[in-house]
Amino acid sequence: MEAYDWRWSTGPTLDPRGLYDLLALREAIFVVEQRCPYPELDGRDLLPSTHHLEVRTPDTLVATLRLLVPATLDEPVAIGRVAIHADHRGGGLGHALLRAALTRIETHWPGRDARLSAQAHLQRYYGRHGFVPTSEVYREDGIPHVDMHRAAAPR
Repeated sequence: MEAYDWRWSTGPTLDPRGLYDLLALREAIFVVEQRCPYPELDGRDLLPSTHHLEVRTPDTLVATLRLLVPATLDEPVAIGRVAIHADHRGGGLGHALLRAALTRIETHWPGRDARLSAQAHLQRYYGRHGFVPTSEVYREDGIPHVDMHRAAAPR
């Protein structure tokens, strides 16, 4: 895997370029590549409780995800908006990205479970990281999805 710069930020600490880059990458993948028009701007990216991971080469944002951290301690942290540039897929970056998110959750919010809404064909992929389905397959924006949950590591 080539060398990447891994950077975490919270909503208020995102610089304008970083915000633009992550929105552009997510739009390129979810709206254009997957042909799924949906409201990308949901008002959560700039919240203080939202954590963003940016993975960059010197000139390009190649991957991103966000963590939505509920104020209620018994609610799981939501992993979402997982996006990897097409030129950087297939080399293990997605697994490294997910491991980084899980490490962040375990470090900053020990004892908190994690959840995500996965595209249905990725159930086995997320299953390798301890996620199990918690819903039947449903359609979201025309794409089959399934809710998945991962229990916190025992302390």
